[in-house]
Amino acid sequence: MHRPTYTFAEVWEIADGIPGWLTRAQAQALWDRAACLPPGSVVLEIGSHQGRSAVVLAAALPEGSRLVAVDPFGAGWKYGQSDTEQQFRNNLERAGVTGDVEVQVATSAQVLDSWHEPLALVYVDGKHDYWSVLHDLGWSRHLPAGGHLLVHDSFSSIGVTLGVLRHGWGRGASLRYRGRTGSLADFEAGPVSLRDRLALLTPLPWWCRNVAVKVLLRLRLRRAAAGLFGHTDSADPF
Repeated sequence: MHRPTYTFAEVWEIADGIPGWLTRAQAQALWDRAACLPPGSVVLEIGSHQGRSAVVLAAALPEGSRLVAVDPFGAGWKYGQSDTEQQFRNNLERAGVTGDVEVQVATSAQVLDSWHEPLALVYVDGKHDYWSVLHDLGWSRHLPAGGHLLVHDSFSSIGVTLGVLRHGWGRGASLRYRGRTGSLADFEAGPVSLRDRLALLTPLPWWCRNVAVKVLLRLRLRRAAAGLFGHTDSADPF
């Protein structure tokens, strides 16, 4: 089936109706990275949930490209339900992008162990613990120099933040920090200099603010979070 041709505004109208935590600005960042890839590119998404980001990425892909969506769709996950995978597939079909998405019902670790194909872009929004994030950043070895890896909930989730800091300051660092859109951090594959490592520290004040907001929300002090930090949402910063 031929995929519809969307503008970003059109695909966001669809994606915004799918449950998830990707903001419009973050979706635009994903769209921009995917839309400029050469035809025949392979893009990887780790953590698909119900398809909010997958619909945006798949709709942006150039001709002959595909999105590989990796998610175990476990019902025991904090936000997972028994029908999450089916909801995901239904949302792909509604957007008309099913033919451009290869669904891998597995963990990131299971797929990475046997993966050998070059990737043009990687989007990480999987498990948010330190070790899982470190492992997911290892997908960068399948990117060309200058290829991009984007990580959601960077400098928002403690586990994700510690993971990206450990990678960025570790001996085997292979990703240069290029900025963020909210909690969506953009990294570029290539040699990492001292300047790159120092740049990775610049969002830490924002991270400290987000941790404080999370503490206040857990204490049911939403008004304090709004008054002190301007956070009016009942959800964590993302």
